[in-house]
Amino acid sequence: MYTFEGKTVWVTGSSTGIGRAAAKAFSELGANVVIHYNSSRDEAESLERELRETGRGTLLLQGDVADSARVAEMASQVRDTFGRLDVLMNNAGALIKRISLEEMEEAHWDRVMAVNLKSVFLVSKAVLPMMKAQGGGSIVNLSSIAARNGGGKGSGAYATAKAGVANLTRAMAKELVEHNIRVNAIAPGVISTPFHDRFTPDDVRRRLVSQIPMGREGTPEETVGAALFLASDYANYITGEIIEVNGGQLMD
Repeated sequence: MYTFEGKTVWVTGSSTGIGRAAAKAFSELGANVVIHYNSSRDEAESLERELRETGRGTLLLQGDVADSARVAEMASQVRDTFGRLDVLMNNAGALIKRISLEEMEEAHWDRVMAVNLKSVFLVSKAVLPMMKAQGGGSIVNLSSIAARNGGGKGSGAYATAKAGVANLTRAMAKELVEHNIRVNAIAPGVISTPFHDRFTPDDVRRRLVSQIPMGREGTPEETVGAALFLASDYANYITGEIIEVNGGQLMD
């Protein structure tokens, strides 16, 4: 069984979906958990109350992970509260909206890149001093099946950003290994989250499910298992790896 007793874990975008499931799982396994949200305040506060009832340490942060100044402030809050950060899960991201390349404005492209890709760079860089000072750590990024197959209709910017996350994961893994910091990623497929509730029409979801050998969407909890493994001591000899979590929809 994995254990994160005495460790501190920061999950960005942890108010709903995969991030929420991850925060709960890390807490159940003994970690102090840093909960983060940008706009979903009610959901984040309910999660904080739930985790506090377990007796684990929690810290609730709000901020745009694409804003370097705010990211630096949040990293300082983590350091001041817990004194260390053992695991960073760069989960925050958003499709924003589905839009064709022809209709897409530059501002949309820039925002999608900022919230999905730039955020990984900013938050990872902000926590490096803590991880280096304590002798190491683990970073788990969120890519997507869209990084490999180009995504669905109207999600070209999102798919491109997630492909960037995949390659940034590999680059970070090579650069940070000398500091005993492992960097890996998971790439979810079709997962039952508010993401698809908001952006994917029912007919499209049914078509996607028909392409999945397991015949159903995954759950956030099923997705989290790969992240827990990569963040744990069981994965001490793994870095630069991307685990596909998609029910067989895409196989290497």
